[in-house]
Amino acid sequence: MSSRPSSSLAGLLLLASRIVCLIVLAAFVVFVVNQTSSASTHQQNEVSEGSAAKSSAPDPKRESTLHRTLDEASDALTSPFAGAVSGSNSEWVIHIVRTALALLVYGLGVAFLVRFIRVRV
Repeated sequence: MSSRPSSSLAGLLLLASRIVCLIVLAAFVVFVVNQTSSASTHQQNEVSEGSAAKSSAPDPKRESTLHRTLDEASDALTSPFAGAVSGSNSEWVIHIVRTALALLVYGLGVAFLVRFIRVRV
């Protein structure tokens, strides 16, 4: 990279874009793992008890600090896209759409902006 200010700005934007995308992806992976493990536990309880089982939702007190921080950061980063799923009650739809939109804007959008900055200089 050269020492031009636009080049260092482009590099900084790309680094920030990659960090944001990693945070959003990691939070989505944690969501998927939690949902699938709680579904498995729920199904096992249903089969073993033969009736309605206790809710197997993750206990918020048991979540690690890293997990909470990751969720909070992802929620803050994907909050601009909340309006796109405001009519949905499905947690899966909400998380998938917000994650996809965040990756499009923060990943592809910022990459396009960086390319534009580099070409203009």
